[in-house]
Amino acid sequence: RRHRQPHARHECHCRHRHCQRRRCPFGPQRSHRPGQLRSRHRVFPLCRQRCFQHEDRNFYPDANSTMRLSFGTVCGYSPFDGATFSYYTTVKGIFEKVKEHAGDIDFAVQPDLLALLSSGDFGRYADEKGDMNVCFISNNDITGGNSGSAMFNAKGELLGLAFDGNWEAMSSDIVFEPDLQRCIGVDVRYMLFIMEKYGKAANLIEELKLTR
Repeated sequence: RRHRQPHARHECHCRHRHCQRRRCPFGPQRSHRPGQLRSRHRVFPLCRQRCFQHEDRNFYPDANSTMRLSFGTVCGYSPFDGATFSYYTTVKGIFEKVKEHAGDIDFAVQPDLLALLSSGDFGRYADEKGDMNVCFISNNDITGGNSGSAMFNAKGELLGLAFDGNWEAMSSDIVFEPDLQRCIGVDVRYMLFIMEKYGKAANLIEELKLTR
């Protein structure tokens, strides 16, 4: 005679710390069919709005299956007292990470690319100090599926492509904190430099209308 296994305890998003309800609407994903899980994901934002309905809060509209734009500002941030991060990085950071994490494949860079960056010959893609900007951050929100999205300035000029978030942005799917969470974009000047100098695709650059 088979015995039914007791229902395992699990963390969930309801008010009970260790919910044991078999029909918990926010229980572990493995206990629900895909259709049930999708329907409950749709309910969760509504529950959050009900929880904060008496507070002066703005919530994202339901923009599923539509083209969407978000507005933000390129800016640095201060995650804690005594620490301030600028809004951009340069190739100097690449060399620092390669040296600091020597032997770690996640930080390995092709020798010919390191040689190219070491030359300091960034041409028209250098900033006023002669440095090469690599990435920049803004207070836009970013989540899974946003990587590769174009980032424009107020004139509609391409600044770069969004591809990641800072460490503090990992919780933005639950609560967005504009003072701490940042979207990371790769600078278009670095992209063009790699295309022209490293990828030897100057013919593609000639097809573009570039501004400074």
